[in-house]
Amino acid sequence: MSSQPSPHDAAIKPLPLFVERDGKPKRAAITCTYKCGNACAHEAPNTSDNEYFGDVVRAALSRRGLFKGGAAVVAALGTGGLLAACGDSEPAKTAAGGTLVDGVPVGTNFQPVAPNSEDALVVPEGYEHNVVIRWGDPVFADAPAFDPAAQTPEAQARQFGFNNDFAALLPVEGQADTYLLVVNHEYTTEPQMFFGYDKENPSALHYRIALAAHGLSVVQVRGEAATGRLTPEFGRYNRRVTGTTEFVVTGPAAGSAYLKTSADPTGTRVLGTLNNCSGGVTPWGTVLSGEENVNQYFANAGKVADEPTKARLKRYGFSQGASERKWERHEPRFDLEKEPNEANRFGWVVELDPWDPAAPPIKHTALGRFKHEAATIHVTEDGTVVAYMGDDERFDYMYKFVSARKIASGGTAADRRTNTTILDAGTLYVAKFTGDHPDKIDGTGKTPSDKGFSGTGQWIPLLITAEDGRATSQVDGFTAEEVAVFTRLAADKVGATKMDRPEDFEANPKSGKVYVALTYNEQRGTAGKPAVDEANPRTANKFGQVLELDDEHAGTTFTWSVLMLCGDPKTADTYFAGFDKAKISPIAAPDNLAFDEHGNLWISTDSSRAMQANDGLFSVVLDGPNRGETKQFLTVPYGAETCGPTVTNKRITVCVQHPGERDDATAEKPASHWPDGGTGLPRPSVVSVWKKGGGNIGA
Repeated sequence: MSSQPSPHDAAIKPLPLFVERDGKPKRAAITCTYKCGNACAHEAPNTSDNEYFGDVVRAALSRRGLFKGGAAVVAALGTGGLLAACGDSEPAKTAAGGTLVDGVPVGTNFQPVAPNSEDALVVPEGYEHNVVIRWGDPVFADAPAFDPAAQTPEAQARQFGFNNDFAALLPVEGQADTYLLVVNHEYTTEPQMFFGYDKENPSALHYRIALAAHGLSVVQVRGEAATGRLTPEFGRYNRRVTGTTEFVVTGPAAGSAYLKTSADPTGTRVLGTLNNCSGGVTPWGTVLSGEENVNQYFANAGKVADEPTKARLKRYGFSQGASERKWERHEPRFDLEKEPNEANRFGWVVELDPWDPAAPPIKHTALGRFKHEAATIHVTEDGTVVAYMGDDERFDYMYKFVSARKIASGGTAADRRTNTTILDAGTLYVAKFTGDHPDKIDGTGKTPSDKGFSGTGQWIPLLITAEDGRATSQVDGFTAEEVAVFTRLAADKVGATKMDRPEDFEANPKSGKVYVALTYNEQRGTAGKPAVDEANPRTANKFGQVLELDDEHAGTTFTWSVLMLCGDPKTADTYFAGFDKAKISPIAAPDNLAFDEHGNLWISTDSSRAMQANDGLFSVVLDGPNRGETKQFLTVPYGAETCGPTVTNKRITVCVQHPGERDDATAEKPASHWPDGGTGLPRPSVVSVWKKGGGNIGA
């Protein structure tokens, strides 16, 4: 089912791909509606008048070594979600960053895919792929066959969920080329899922199916020795987590009055998880997932009587009236007039232990509550765990959490259970940036010096949670519970830097440097909105950028630079670490990040909002003479977004989210028939890509 592009020169000539609609980035309106609740159509919730940059003293940063844990600790395969080396073995010496073979950086020797709008997954010449699992495929042996015309909540709860975003591949010990594929399911697009869907009067049946299509899936998959093909199996770890699965609340907000509801007067148990975006893999073998645009599922914030509660809901973007899906008609907990605290029970980092199907998943409140794109882990030399997090909203902030506890590295089930408490004690910080060239940032994206955009930063403490669970606010006028539950307002108070939608954080396991995808912010520097600054240097930023941080990890200072300003390489407002832009693949809206075994960065895009071409996956060289070279490895089908890449020497996997999601599409008249072809509905899927003959990727 691969579609192979025609060979073309590595020095790509950019096509006229970048378009605008009413001065805003182009994107299907239905995607905006069901993915994020039309966040871009509304005013940004952050109306604080905190400064953009503070006076920060540059510090000499020490390079931390990578944590060396026990060999039994489970490691992720190239997800980028595991930010420290967790075994005792070193990468192959030939995989050093910046190493060239015949003039090409190791791991990136492939013919770039040309921008296209095909209803197919397009991979480089000499590569193949297979669809691993699709929406509705069985997760358990007793699950019924997928029938979109006769779907039930009970069936969906035992089938693969909708709109897969993050993915992790965890090796199963003692079974060669066998893994647990752990995937989250961000959102549902009801008009394109259900025949006869009535958006004005959605049925209780459609509501219950959609709720079951959210959450996470754990599926055992087996690889082929000679290829990168993956095939699902009915393993003993297979599991579905849905919108009705019970979660345990831990950390400083557990039992808080802000989390108590009529259904849960203890404030310690929550039904379900919603809008799980990206995620990360921990060194102890669990998976973290971020609850992101949860505000869109709730209704009637404007009818809440208590004014402080109403103001807090507004800062988090909750709907003043009815919700788009109208779930509040079928379950009172989604009606904030009736249950205002239910809103506070979502917007957390959740942790799932895929190795124990009976273990309840966790919502970690010490990591703060906001629109979590992800949480990704780095472990310092002394065993301190650092979690990096972005709040995916225009003009919101970047955070990190530094644990008070050290990692248990024995790799046993007991160690894993102990390590799931690591994220319950430590310090939560928010980032504040300053630039080196404040007088040279004019909004055009012109580089201020021959070294590009750069500066220093400070991590400002918000909340300290002690070993005994007692938390202390670091923000005047806020209690510890308020900082945990209303983290955005606490960050406003301390003057954190407003960013252009910080999404995925990843640290390079070779260098320890941290990379942040800032997807875009078309309101930056426009009338009445925050001005440009050196970390966010373009007015009406439609295409996004990637920052490179040299962080102390467990410390409070960092230096930073802009690795790349995305967009049309032909225009003056783009920058790729100084690399020749005539040899750059057009790229917009960086979203998820990952690393390969050679230290190259890989970026998946959500750029349909800014380009007429399909989204894709790109390699970026970070070291050596080719630093900044950006090449497109694949494109996903028409209307889809590329999510959750994992990159290893033998295979690359990506999640294909919302294929065929166009404004005029319905279940009756789909805009795509991928991956099944014929007259089938488009089905979000996970795909695996490998080199023909079983060679190494990019070699």
